[in-house]
Amino acid sequence: MAERVTFASSTGPRLAGIVDRPEGEVRGWGVFAHGFTLGKDSPAAARICKQLASEGIGMLRFDNLGLGDSEGDWGDGSFTVKVADTVLAARFVAEHLTGDEAGPDLLVGHSWGGAAAIAAAPEAGVRAVVSVCAPFDPSHAEHQYDDLVDQVLAEGNAVWQVGGKRLNLKRGMVEDVRDADLDHRIADLGLPLLIMHAPTDTVVGIENASQIFAAARHPRSFVALEGSDHLLTAPGQAQRAARIVSAWADPYLATPR
Repeated sequence: MAERVTFASSTGPRLAGIVDRPEGEVRGWGVFAHGFTLGKDSPAAARICKQLASEGIGMLRFDNLGLGDSEGDWGDGSFTVKVADTVLAARFVAEHLTGDEAGPDLLVGHSWGGAAAIAAAPEAGVRAVVSVCAPFDPSHAEHQYDDLVDQVLAEGNAVWQVGGKRLNLKRGMVEDVRDADLDHRIADLGLPLLIMHAPTDTVVGIENASQIFAAARHPRSFVALEGSDHLLTAPGQAQRAARIVSAWADPYLATPR
């Protein structure tokens, strides 16, 4: 069962989300952070959250600033904004869905959202974190718009056409993404971390998973998503990833606060 919700972003505009509620017994709650230019309805986000809900883990997935049904200008976002908004999403779950001020149980992020999930997790108050096909360095995203960087830095902005969208790429975002540092955040995470990655990922290479794993401290786990692509669009791949997350997260969902 899905429910549409909105909540204020860290910069003011309201963000649109979908709550995938469990139909049976509730094992726990989580937040899903989508990739750089994707959205709450992308295959990875929608399919993983729906599968987790079917297994008793309610999930909130939401559109980043200026994407999908959310208000605002995507170009006013950044890695810093993405992290801050993920924390606010976790607070929404705590205040409106779980009634537990400590926060939701699980934070799952795909691609760039995986990096944001790791960065946001300590402040979000979650028990465990999952990254799916995430980059070790958030500035990896610059590869997608590198032909526009000089124009953006010189003129302040440029229109970026990607995935059927016209996005306003701004200097502040480019600079913030370049300055993002995930290395020390991984080492200082202090939470169970599941790293999932497709060995055949041609967008964010498997070496990123190795770097995240090496920087992380125990408890840490790695699962190879054999046969999947970066976006988890192959039949059944997102659902399989969700089933793995569900099983891995079980002890953390059951642990009393």
